[in-house]
Amino acid sequence: MPSPTPDPPVGAAVPGQVPVPARHPRLDPLADRYAARTHGMKSSEIRALFSVVSRPEVVSLAGGMPAVTALPLDAVGSMIGELVSGMGAQTLQYGSGQGDPRLRERICDVMALEGITDASPSEVVVTVGSQQGLDLVTRVFVDPGDVILAEAPSYVGALGVFQAAQARVQHVLMDDEGLVPEALEDALIECRARGDKVKFLYTIPNFHNPAGITLTEERRGKVMEIADRYDLLVVEDNPYGLLGFDREPMRALRARDAERVIYLGSFSKTFSPGLRVGWVLAPLAVREKLVLATEAQVLCPPSLTQYAVARYLDTQPWQQQIKTFIELYRERRDACLDSLSALMPPGTTWTKPDGGFYVWLKLPRGLDAKLMQPRAVSAHVAYVPGIGFYADGQGKEYMRLSYCYPEPDQIREGVRRLARVVEAELDLHSTFDGVDTGTFRRVGSTPASPSLVGPASTDQIGDQP
Repeated sequence: MPSPTPDPPVGAAVPGQVPVPARHPRLDPLADRYAARTHGMKSSEIRALFSVVSRPEVVSLAGGMPAVTALPLDAVGSMIGELVSGMGAQTLQYGSGQGDPRLRERICDVMALEGITDASPSEVVVTVGSQQGLDLVTRVFVDPGDVILAEAPSYVGALGVFQAAQARVQHVLMDDEGLVPEALEDALIECRARGDKVKFLYTIPNFHNPAGITLTEERRGKVMEIADRYDLLVVEDNPYGLLGFDREPMRALRARDAERVIYLGSFSKTFSPGLRVGWVLAPLAVREKLVLATEAQVLCPPSLTQYAVARYLDTQPWQQQIKTFIELYRERRDACLDSLSALMPPGTTWTKPDGGFYVWLKLPRGLDAKLMQPRAVSAHVAYVPGIGFYADGQGKEYMRLSYCYPEPDQIREGVRRLARVVEAELDLHSTFDGVDTGTFRRVGSTPASPSLVGPASTDQIGDQP
């Protein structure tokens, strides 16, 4: 019996066959099998900082982690223990794909605080945080190549969802009063002229992440009028709406139009991010598709965390707890803004949020927050570079500062360290006036991208604008 012929080495020429290119042993052997939608996936600017901000010597102004230590932790712990001991057969079991009926009722009570008084529990779908809610909405509505309109800047987690769906994002200008209605209409006209299919506008109208800006009452009416005129679906993401410092909650966009607005809500900012409980409020036809999508994705949201949130809303003074959070975040916001005013060099500007978690800071002309980041980390202060909040490579002169988690004294120290870093960067630029100092810290460059992009539909792998 003849001995078997050994396989030729990879890359060797075989008569009558197309040569197989050699694969570098350090490369992923499954790289050619991944779906096209994975090609643009990358770690967000925030996730990339996790290993840095966990170091005790670093003052983190980066992550938007709520101050959960302000909760009555003993009461919450006892409540959850009683749920398991008294209702374990329900709380530890599978549940409905739409979510627990009692929780959906209480969610309607929460939304009523923002003027949504016509919501029915049957229109609510409980999700694993509002992040899953946005993912489900995108799965239901968006095909590869479709266009999504989003504020400039926009929430980095949303951009990741849109990228994974192979959507193209067109940014719409914001100013100190929020989304600019005229810019929204211009974007719609441009898309129509190109023959693009715009699936929806994604917006965070209250205490925007990352900009900290709130859409004014006048503009809310204008945005909804444009949406009606152009038959535009609106996805309203509202995790911060109850965390205003100086006024009652503003009336939600969903309160103005029940058919055109899909509303995303979350208990991550007003109770606990670790429980991962959010929701989608949508018309019944959309709700049915969302339930099918969530059943295909996770079968059902976790029963224990749903029961925990419902019991918290039933038994704890949750509205008073929100007021406690508001006062705590107001104090930290003030520490941040006062320190910025006292310490930042001329040419630095920033937003002045009246709620939420974030300040959006613009560096003096010529500075790049991403290139400056290693110097900041060396100085033991962390922030999120602005480029992560754009789909098209904008934002290098911006950074997001979060004041929700550090104590006021830590915030002041963090801003002090950051101001020194900015001053040192300005000194560097004045020394090398007219020279792109960024070339000393990077290899190669990335060409400018157009305003309409589709990162996940490209063939590039790695960091992209």
